[in-house]
Amino acid sequence: MSQSIATIALVVADYDDAISFYVDKLGFALASDLDMGGGKRWVTVTPDGGGARLLLAKADGTAQSAHIGNQTGGRVGFFLETDDFARDHATYAARGVRFLEAPRNEAYGSVAVFEDLYGNKWDLIQPKG
Repeated sequence: MSQSIATIALVVADYDDAISFYVDKLGFALASDLDMGGGKRWVTVTPDGGGARLLLAKADGTAQSAHIGNQTGGRVGFFLETDDFARDHATYAARGVRFLEAPRNEAYGSVAVFEDLYGNKWDLIQPKG
């Protein structure tokens, strides 16, 4: 049996703002943007090198809206691996991505935490190896 995590839902406040952040600032590709009726859309984005897609799921109601930007309780919840940390860190910073710390070298690689447009924490990481 072969299995993989294909899609991760990320609760967002607005489809178009989220698309703009992930496509324009992080360089992800817009994989799908389908009208599902009733104001709902199936919007997925993917990083350039592949991996799991993000489903940009617009919050439906106050319970879901309350979790926008804090889907992992304040922890880093998403890990974006790169083959060139310095390049991507510089590009993202120039595009206005907010880093919460200076780049650092750890036993597992080069890393810096950044926030998406809603405050979810991400690691930009270049693994050693």
